Amino acid sequence: MTKSEACPASLRPKSRLDAADINAIIAGTHGRPAQVLGCHTHCEGLRIVHAVRTFRPQEQEVWILDLATGQRRPAQCMHKEGFFECLWYSEAEAVKSPAYRLQLLGNDGGLHEIEDPYRFGPHITAYDHFLFGEGNLAQSWRILGAHSRLVDEVQGIHFAVWAPNARRVSVIGPFNSWDERVHPMHMYQSGVWELFIPNLVAGEFYKYSLLSLQGNYHIDKMDPHGFLAEVRPGTSSRIWYLEEYHWKDEEWLIGRSQQQVRSSPLSIYEVHLGSWKRSLEDGSVLSYRDLAPQLVAYCQQMGYTHIELMPIMEHPLDQSWGYQVTGYFAPTSRFGTPDDFRFLVDTCHQGGIGVLLDWVPAHFPKDGHGLAFFDGTHLYEHEDPRQGEHRGWGTRIFNFGRNEVRNFLISNALFWLEEYHIDGFRVDAVASMLYLDYDRREDEWLANPYGGRENIEAIAFLREFNRVVHTAHPGVITIAEESTSWPLVTYPDYVEGLGFDFKWNMGWMHDTLEYFALDPIYRKTHQNLITFGMMYAHSENFILAFSHDEVVHLKKSQLQKMPGDRWQQLANLRLLATYQYGHPGKVLNFMGNEFAQIAEWSEARSLDWHLLEEPSHQQFQAYMRDLGQLYLQLPALWLKDNDENGFSWIDFRDLDNTTVSFARYGEYPEDTVVVILNMTPVPRPGYQLGVPGSGAWLEILNSDQPCYGGGGIVNPNPLWTREEPMHGFDHMLTLNLPPLGGIMLSRRIPADFVPTVAD
Repeated sequence: MTKSEACPASLRPKSRLDAADINAIIAGTHGRPAQVLGCHTHCEGLRIVHAVRTFRPQEQEVWILDLATGQRRPAQCMHKEGFFECLWYSEAEAVKSPAYRLQLLGNDGGLHEIEDPYRFGPHITAYDHFLFGEGNLAQSWRILGAHSRLVDEVQGIHFAVWAPNARRVSVIGPFNSWDERVHPMHMYQSGVWELFIPNLVAGEFYKYSLLSLQGNYHIDKMDPHGFLAEVRPGTSSRIWYLEEYHWKDEEWLIGRSQQQVRSSPLSIYEVHLGSWKRSLEDGSVLSYRDLAPQLVAYCQQMGYTHIELMPIMEHPLDQSWGYQVTGYFAPTSRFGTPDDFRFLVDTCHQGGIGVLLDWVPAHFPKDGHGLAFFDGTHLYEHEDPRQGEHRGWGTRIFNFGRNEVRNFLISNALFWLEEYHIDGFRVDAVASMLYLDYDRREDEWLANPYGGRENIEAIAFLREFNRVVHTAHPGVITIAEESTSWPLVTYPDYVEGLGFDFKWNMGWMHDTLEYFALDPIYRKTHQNLITFGMMYAHSENFILAFSHDEVVHLKKSQLQKMPGDRWQQLANLRLLATYQYGHPGKVLNFMGNEFAQIAEWSEARSLDWHLLEEPSHQQFQAYMRDLGQLYLQLPALWLKDNDENGFSWIDFRDLDNTTVSFARYGEYPEDTVVVILNMTPVPRPGYQLGVPGSGAWLEILNSDQPCYGGGGIVNPNPLWTREEPMHGFDHMLTLNLPPLGGIMLSRRIPADFVPTVAD
């Protein structure tokens, strides 16, 4: 029947439909559309009545095609906007709802046949709803979001989203002309809405249209569990199938599960994918697949064990560097598809390089299409702004005490580990999570139930996160960016720790950079800046990080921080690197540090790789390469990072010469490495120091080698000890100490180490 025709009299069953239900469907405000649309069966006397209802605002006529009998029945137009109903009797034994399709005559005159989304029932089980409600649906991404399903031999996409306080939620996209009235979802339990829409395919754009209970809040949101997002500035989600990529990194994953990360070498290269390298032709960003082989080869060359990617979860603004996440389950589409990102991770693993992700569970942006005020209420964030908002950052704070929110975040961590084989996380802004008064005035925060400033719910969340992640995936790494002196960050939860594997050593970083920025003439009076760190070096499992935060916002590049002329600046950088790699703790460097980038980092352009056309930058990169490779070969530099017996001072009191020396120990005496640092531009010939062992010591690294841009004050021959007590040891030796130079000595040269050869 057409929308404008009057329905002819017939002997068909009488409609039980309420006009209010029709009006609500047409208005897009019905909260239980499955109770109206689709096929509904009831008894009328001794007969069974089937009623199929559909809302098709773009169609003139509708027929119901019974798939069992092939019979084609016309539907009556119940409202001129396009609400149709078809009623018929069936035999008493045929109580089950029939399988059917809709045949449609569109306003454009075209005739086509479709599956009715409303003939399919719910997909999510009661047990899944129960687990989700109590916060234990560990793999929530397999239930929520958009998934390809085969239901009653019909292929389609099952949509599910948590929005317990919405009056109506609809799936919208090009497939329904973005009309929120066409595909309203149904909420069955636990505040989760779902709908199966047949015949949609990968790549299709979609959003959720939400109407609040009060009816005064109407907004379109991207899918919180969406696997792919539209390229900025678009804000839609896109359907993507996660099951089609074939991994080739099984050997890596097996080895990872058996690794003891704290007693292994860990040298991390922090990377921002959008600015590491760009196209030479037009300056555009490279794809995941373009970056993969280049990044892996470079890390292998430079001696890095892992890359740490600044957040690659979908985010709307390039200038946020990824820390304003709107798509927690979607690798950003700036660089390609989810499978392209998998290719990057897979390539890293096959090349022996681990992949860590920056993860941001502390806060999220207020963008309208994101998580903020999701269903017309503060669903993901605390309602009280004293707990739910970072005013200084302009962001919202997750409600860590809510089961479903905690489930969202922990499930998200497992998602990256399981679907993308990620090797761990650096958790951003942990300090902001731990303290209720973080970056707040006295009147801007609310004390916990015990009157303290500790965020009890966030602490419980972090412990649960670490416990779940390490239990499910042995060998993965979790790193806390925690900038205060919160105790036991890297201790297990059963001793009241937070459960992280490592913590960035922010105090060491600030003290070290402050010291190296001093003119050498003043360093002797500030020697404590580089020695104080050993007072607490074994209180946590530390990573010595020179990150992106230290080369932006007018802080200058590492090179520009150094005093003196260009030769002295580069010599200081080599000295700084020697100190970092020699000091107890794992190491991290931001991209560009390894070839002495001059300009501050900017996310809007590539690193200045052209600097490597200059000999001085080539030489500095060569030093960082040899230092990185040597680090891997020297167990003393990493085996006992967290053991007080792995380190001893030789001399930290030589203020007149402004030198520092110490020893690092491995499993065997011959593994011992001695590190000597001259913090002034004055050469120290005939320098004497005690050493932990007799015999010949070999200079295995000297930052003053000419091939590194140094002046050539080296110790080419074996250095033989004399049996003479010094610095608490029974033996001492004499050597030449170069200006602004760092030296490493050992009693054996690692067999696999091939240093740069001087001209």
